Amino acid sequence: MGQTQELGQIIILNGVPRSGKSSIVAVIQETFDGVWMNLGVDRFMQMTPARYLPGIGLRPGGERQDIEPLVPILYSAMYESIAAHSRLGLNVVVDVGHHEAYAIPHGILADSARRLNGLPVLFVGVRCPIEMIMERRQNTGWNVVSAVDSSIPRPIQLWQREVHIPGIYDLEVDTSLLSPGACAEVIRQHLADNPAPSAFQRLAAHHT
Repeated sequence: MGQTQELGQIIILNGVPRSGKSSIVAVIQETFDGVWMNLGVDRFMQMTPARYLPGIGLRPGGERQDIEPLVPILYSAMYESIAAHSRLGLNVVVDVGHHEAYAIPHGILADSARRLNGLPVLFVGVRCPIEMIMERRQNTGWNVVSAVDSSIPRPIQLWQREVHIPGIYDLEVDTSLLSPGACAEVIRQHLADNPAPSAFQRLAAHHT
């Protein structure tokens, strides 16, 4: 690490909870060359006082409007930390659930991109069918309250829609079709073939 001034690579895995992001993170940390720091949303939520949770994990639907003003500040701190690690030559993998469907519009994704301007970023969309998402939630006991008829709750539907906006990613993987290891290999190969992804930087142009 101390022998090079190269910037650390940043991989951002964006998808809804239980889409399989954390399993891909584990493979990247274990098998990719170099030091890979996990600075994902779960790590930052662990540092957040309980009364301000879910904080940056706030889902669509406005269930905690009292902490809405804090959300962009928490994301800013998170991305400044990501940028600092990269500038020190540390690789960073980030698993998040970015969406723009807060009760109050924040433009968080574009602002986050601006904070990583000039750094090597690969923005990966992690897909998984919503039916499988619900099955994984039920199997892990991690549910939101659903309707009596067991329909998919609106916040989950909204989140699924918002994270899969067409054209915003450098690369997309589907965890219903590929294992975590196979997803990581697709990412590895994309990095080798495309050393300068720019999709995340293009989002910064929309920051106001």
